[in-house]
Amino acid sequence: MKMIKKAAKTRGLRALVAVLLAMILPACGDSQSPMDRRARPPTPVSVVELKTEQVALRRELPGRTRAYVIAEVRPQVTGIVRERLFTEGSQVEAGEQLYQLDDATYRADVESARATVARAETALELARLDAQRADELRGTKAISEQEHDRLLATHRLAQADLEVARARLRSAAVRLDYARVRSPIAGRVGKSTVTQGALVTADQAAALTVVQQLDPIYVDVTQSASELLSLRRALSASAIQEAEGIPVRILLDDGSEYAEEGELTFSDVAVDPMTGSVAMRIIVPNPDRLLLPGMYVRAVVSNAVLQEGLLVPQQGITRNANGQAMAMVVGADDTVEARTVDVSNTIGDRWLVRAGLAAGDRVIVEGLQKIRPGARVQATVVDTGTP
Repeated sequence: MKMIKKAAKTRGLRALVAVLLAMILPACGDSQSPMDRRARPPTPVSVVELKTEQVALRRELPGRTRAYVIAEVRPQVTGIVRERLFTEGSQVEAGEQLYQLDDATYRADVESARATVARAETALELARLDAQRADELRGTKAISEQEHDRLLATHRLAQADLEVARARLRSAAVRLDYARVRSPIAGRVGKSTVTQGALVTADQAAALTVVQQLDPIYVDVTQSASELLSLRRALSASAIQEAEGIPVRILLDDGSEYAEEGELTFSDVAVDPMTGSVAMRIIVPNPDRLLLPGMYVRAVVSNAVLQEGLLVPQQGITRNANGQAMAMVVGADDTVEARTVDVSNTIGDRWLVRAGLAAGDRVIVEGLQKIRPGARVQATVVDTGTP
């Protein structure tokens, strides 16, 4: 019985405590409600005040370097390679001899042609003397007209034979000179595909070596046809102006910027059906030969200039759950307003805004994690500078 009375007493105490707690908690809530109803102080934030400015529309395009001039050196006569006269990878000048072929046969042809010329010259001299005597005898009727004409024709034939002999001599001299394989351009010579003692032919497909002119050098890039179409539509609508005299900056594979500035010289007139892009070519000075053919680079090309562009720091643009670009703007009453904006591309460390914002808007760039739409803020204008 004592155990039952003790359990009943414990239950009674627990019920009493529950009643007291039920009375105390609403009282506490009533004591805090005046604090909740008090106006909270404005949240300090940093904003930038948007202004229109002239913006160069840039595109970072991937590309490959190409030699300015490429010459594949091939033999023009058949022969055995007697000597290689250059160092692979060195700089050579136009006309510099690269290989020497065995030219014994070609020297013999030149000597034979020279002897033929001498013989033709002697025959011409004899024919000239005969024609001169025929002219003298014709006046005294000591020679017939037929014999006179024959001697004159023989003289003219000897002149023609001499010209043929001289032409053959020049041809033999050219073949002899071709035995000295020379560089057609000035540039950097590559590796040799033949060695001393190799037989080369005049009609072979393989080049002996390749000479490339690397200063200046080409950078071949591609631009999306859709981007180019959008640009041209904007140009036709007078929204932007075509850029003039703006250099092209080259970014190397490691992200560093190349010291020399390039110039856009060529844009293809057709779209590649496989990639949907348009080829463009940039010429870049390369005095130190830092750029080599085949290197991957990126070209920052300024296609046009937007006269009244709006640039917003990247930290002022966020994305919502749907992936839409958002900006928090401070209104006239110092309350936060969420704006959906349309951004196109980055210019330095800022977004180029197409729609959703206007000049004079105050965009929050610091303190975004402490505010929400409708909150009162204390805005401080900061200067982010220019890219």
